[in-house]
Amino acid sequence: MFGLREIFRHLGTMRHYLIFSCVIMLAGIVVGATNPGFDSFIQGQMAGLQQMADTIDNSSNPTLWFMVFIFFNNAIKSIIVMYLGAILGIVPFIFLAINGMMIGYIASITASQGGDAMITLMKGLLPHGIIEIPAIIIACAYGFRFGAMMFKGIGSLVVKRPGWGKDLEQFVMRTLPAMVFIVGLLLIAAVIESTFTLWLLGK
Repeated sequence: MFGLREIFRHLGTMRHYLIFSCVIMLAGIVVGATNPGFDSFIQGQMAGLQQMADTIDNSSNPTLWFMVFIFFNNAIKSIIVMYLGAILGIVPFIFLAINGMMIGYIASITASQGGDAMITLMKGLLPHGIIEIPAIIIACAYGFRFGAMMFKGIGSLVVKRPGWGKDLEQFVMRTLPAMVFIVGLLLIAAVIESTFTLWLLGK
């Protein structure tokens, strides 16, 4: 069950939820890049991250602590969206939308200040994002499926449909290897972001 082949096989059964997760993130990027009404909200989110980054930068070993912060921040949030997705998929929806909006906002601000948004995103996001973003999308896809199963469970109470409990149990068991896989990807992404990405942005 914990083998990579089995994990990817199960991900194949999740393709509709994976596509839906991608669509929500892309929609968030468009909203963040084009809708100034969300500026204050996005700036508030980024200010909190900047404050933490400043604290880490003043530590004795900023690279190590930056890596630890990034990893635990992303890993904990990903696990939360996987399982709190049981609340009808609301949590992963919000999580994807906010992350997408922040990416779109950064690209928009960079372009408005005369910078090259594409180069900025390639330097500041691509090296680690090529691993981190798929991991987040996978976590949210599981969250959406969890929410769909709970919605189905509510329906089964009405129509007295048997077998839902067994399906839910099997799905929860499948989330365990997926969670290990996601955490592993996020660890790799955190190492890249705290070293190579920072080096690129400093050039």
